[in-house]
Amino acid sequence: MRQKSLVPNHLAATKCLFTGVALGALALSQTAHAQSSVSLFGVVDAAVSRVSGSDRGSRLGLSSGSSSGSRLGFRGKEDLGGGLAAGFWLEGSLGIDTGTAGGLTFNRRSTVSLSGNWGELRLGRDYAPTYWSTTRFDPFNRVGVATNQGVNNFGVATVQNNNTIGYLLPKLGGWYGQGQYGFGEKTSGTPNSRQGDYLGARVGYASGPLDVAIAAGRYRQVIGASDVAPVAIGRSLDVSNLAASWDFGVVKPILFLGRERVPGAAAGSSQLDTYMAALTAPLGAGELRASLARYDRKDSPDDFTKLGIGYGYTLSKRTEVYANLAYLKNHGASAESLASTGLTRTGSRQGGSSNGFDLGIRHNF
Repeated sequence: MRQKSLVPNHLAATKCLFTGVALGALALSQTAHAQSSVSLFGVVDAAVSRVSGSDRGSRLGLSSGSSSGSRLGFRGKEDLGGGLAAGFWLEGSLGIDTGTAGGLTFNRRSTVSLSGNWGELRLGRDYAPTYWSTTRFDPFNRVGVATNQGVNNFGVATVQNNNTIGYLLPKLGGWYGQGQYGFGEKTSGTPNSRQGDYLGARVGYASGPLDVAIAAGRYRQVIGASDVAPVAIGRSLDVSNLAASWDFGVVKPILFLGRERVPGAAAGSSQLDTYMAALTAPLGAGELRASLARYDRKDSPDDFTKLGIGYGYTLSKRTEVYANLAYLKNHGASAESLASTGLTRTGSRQGGSSNGFDLGIRHNF
């Protein structure tokens, strides 16, 4: 009787083994993919803009990010198990009008974080808690000719902070909040050893139609500091704001109160208060936007008032065309003028006025 060959059985067993390994690897790959994700995102926004000022002529050109700041970013998240996750966020500005993406730096945000049911711990360059309400409650997203000008009026950059440690609250019903400390990284023992240190926080409540937030922070020794003879101890800059909105469906009114203050500075240059009333309203396939703001310098008649109105027409979930108009009126010796991102302001004579417009398209991806 002839004996059966064992080779086909060995081949079958080997085939089953490799099939099992392949299926296992595929399952592990799918599990790993479900636990970790990386995505590319951004905004491409460009507009034809014009700005002018009394006795200073006008400037016409292309601006970048006049409805929402143009940007390119990468973000990712990894599930570490037990409700813990690690994440990163790298986001840089783009100049669509000039193509300035070469040598891209992640100047908008560059952070790494751990998060869980207890909230999020975040390290790196991040947005200041005291900045968020100036854009979230501004119908024009704090860009373009019609933007809220209630920040950076003392020459200190208060939008993003370097070298920060931040904590964000977890979801607590409608409550949200953020605290942040930024290191100035000055040498100890120098006259202005605290220069650039930042401490700030924001807390708010959003539920149904209501959204309200309050924020406050301090930048240490950032005004007039000098460590060389004659030594000048820098003054701190305090930033605070309160904002609220109520969405009625047919219209959403907004109120914003902001303050930038330099304790101990000379009268007329120690404080600028911003009072803004604004609204957004659905109109056709888009949104109507408007704001009226008063910028009041303490102990000084050199104030200015600004009116903005705009409309964004939605072409899709990602694409919008928009038009913004703005008018600024100076009082006393104030000589403020309008600007749009990438289009420099012209200036204005004291007590004069300024006007401008943006006509653009924005695409999110």
